[in-house]
Amino acid sequence: MTGPKLNEATNKVGVSSGTRASAMYVRMSASKVRVVLNLIRGLEIKEADDILRFLERDSAHVVRKLLASAVANATNNDSKDADDLYIKACFADEGPTLKRFRPRAKGRAGAILKRTCHITIVVETMTDRALAVREERIEAKGASRTTSRSARVAASRATKTEAATEAVIADESTEDSSTETVQGEEN
Repeated sequence: MTGPKLNEATNKVGVSSGTRASAMYVRMSASKVRVVLNLIRGLEIKEADDILRFLERDSAHVVRKLLASAVANATNNDSKDADDLYIKACFADEGPTLKRFRPRAKGRAGAILKRTCHITIVVETMTDRALAVREERIEAKGASRTTSRSARVAASRATKTEAATEAVIADESTEDSSTETVQGEEN
């Protein structure tokens, strides 16, 4: 397996290793899930979600739901900002195998192994250095810092009200000038 697996031996007392979410007994082979997990390991949450959304693998749907659960755990339980999270670790361990049998020729039976797995995703807040690098990358693209949806809506509404007041002022000034010209012609 590639990447860290945050075993108990690496944990320090009193230090959080991140916020985790687990999906147990998923009816999918662990090797098929690991292909998807290797694509998103170490990425920011937004990047990982974009990759999972367009990935055409059945395991991507399960991993995407689990990623959303891990982010929800981090925001609700640990009061972390969802925009500053990244995937610290993700791994798929084998679960119990369901054994089924099919009849074969000459009275034999062929075994069918229906594999299961346990998927775990650990998210953590990015370091200050990683956040600074992300800000520089965003500024290099020419965009401002990503804001929450409520902030974008408030800014949009503010610009709409400003545009509406400017239009009203412009209409009033044109009406005043037209009445002045009409009065000037009567005199």
